[in-house]
Amino acid sequence: MDKQRSRPAQLKQIGVVHSRYRTKKDAPSQGRHRREECTLEIFEEYEPGLLDIEKCSHLIVLYWQHESRRDIVRTKTPWGPEIHGVFATRSPNRPNPIGFCVVDLLERKGRLLKVKGMDALDGSPIIDIKPYSRLDCIPDSRIAWRDRDLQKEG
Repeated sequence: MDKQRSRPAQLKQIGVVHSRYRTKKDAPSQGRHRREECTLEIFEEYEPGLLDIEKCSHLIVLYWQHESRRDIVRTKTPWGPEIHGVFATRSPNRPNPIGFCVVDLLERKGRLLKVKGMDALDGSPIIDIKPYSRLDCIPDSRIAWRDRDLQKEG
């Protein structure tokens, strides 16, 4: 098989996260069930892209985990001592540290989105926002190694 590599496209930062998490130790491993609110500041040139966003209850926020290591391809998780490939985990340390978070949209004020459930560090570059939909939920999805660890915990 020909291993031709195409040149990667350039990502454009569309905004910045303002959160209370200043260091990696401050940030939760998953923000979904956290009560802290944060602000997503969208740059002026992308404000027209926010048209109708206030009609969404939840958003998918893709952001750059700017303090993560990019040289790690295997890792441990908080759930046990076993080593897993980073593509089978949600570790922030990975070749392309793109963060993914589903947040509650609480309010829009111009270019500022107040959200709940974010786990990004303050200053994290936002690279995209998409509306969350029931189409995104797969109730019978699984991660076999994580399910096994949950059973051990009881």
